Amino acid sequence: MGAPSRHRSNILNAAVTLFRRRGYAATGLADILQHSGAPKGSLYHYFPQGKEQLGEEAALLAGAVVSQTLRKLGEEHCSAADVMRAYGKLLAGWLEASAFEDGCPLATTLLETTPQSTRMAAAGQQAFNQWTAEIRHLLEHQGADAETARRLAQLAIATIEGALIQARVESSARPVLESTEEIAFLMEARLARIG
Repeated sequence: MGAPSRHRSNILNAAVTLFRRRGYAATGLADILQHSGAPKGSLYHYFPQGKEQLGEEAALLAGAVVSQTLRKLGEEHCSAADVMRAYGKLLAGWLEASAFEDGCPLATTLLETTPQSTRMAAAGQQAFNQWTAEIRHLLEHQGADAETARRLAQLAIATIEGALIQARVESSARPVLESTEEIAFLMEARLARIG
């Protein structure tokens, strides 16, 4: 990777990290540049529309990373319920490793920027739709009809988002572990009624 694309990537990754930890409003462009190690002029070179463009691209990147994680877990586990349990353990370890400084890469930013920023709202919607689609696909593969799979996947994402907030507030992984376990039980119960 050449220096120019490396600088762009570093800026974007720094934005994801800082938005996740501090929020959108509390993170200045100077903070992002310092964290990224990129030259000052590179920020507006790669993100000419400023902080909103950077926030949008950071949300899309973070969304893609979570989608890839869910897809990988889906390849490693036999059921959507097992994916939820594995994802809960993964999130719990990640939260603990950050001393509960890290939160959801989207929620912290989206709560501050939407609905005022249609760009940020669209990026968030795309990310949540990708996450829901990954879980929905797993449930449909196990025999759930499309509507049941959609509703369960949407509930899973909403529950995990809320659990991440609770975990940060409590400085405990317990809300994430318990919430993903309950979602797993619900998925198993709903699928058992189908089979």
